[in-house]
Amino acid sequence: MSETGVAPTNFNDLGLPDALLTALAAMSYETPTPIQAQTIPALMQGRDLLGHAPTGTGKTAAFALPLLSRLNNQKSVQVMVLTPTRELAIQVAEAFQRYAAELTGFHVLPVYGGQEYSSQIRALRRGVQVVVGTPGRVMDHMRKGTLSLDRLQSLILDEADEMLSFGFKNQILNILKETMEHKQICLFSATTVSYTHLRAHET
Repeated sequence: MSETGVAPTNFNDLGLPDALLTALAAMSYETPTPIQAQTIPALMQGRDLLGHAPTGTGKTAAFALPLLSRLNNQKSVQVMVLTPTRELAIQVAEAFQRYAAELTGFHVLPVYGGQEYSSQIRALRRGVQVVVGTPGRVMDHMRKGTLSLDRLQSLILDEADEMLSFGFKNQILNILKETMEHKQICLFSATTVSYTHLRAHET
């Protein structure tokens, strides 16, 4: 909701930068979905958030757009998205790339098992602002010292319900412990699930 209490009916009303609005217009995005209208302003303010909406309602844009709006020009990992499968990691990374089409120097990297480490390590060394990955491969890179998260601003758990049901809880908790204490944490899911022991409250 906007400050006036009226749900935005246009992406122009959400305070997104011109570069993102241009990319959205090119993709014929006009009216934000309810999850986008409610989530984008809150995430642009740096708030923690738990988003619950059915599949197909635009959850990826709901977190990708506001996080892209907060990136700086440093070639360091500022946003990390955890996903339960490599297919979703690729899909989310591609969505980030489309939304950031008008941003200069933007790089996003999907990291997942089944792909050789060398290409992922080379990309990380060159510098990326967003990493989208499965918990296991992210943990591997953290243990190897090839993924630095000392400048991480935001951590997103996408399809968090599936990650917990797939048994990734301990890996997620370890990633949380190893990252910066003061960062934005957001959980998105299509179904209701208990997030006990995970910091997932809207501030």
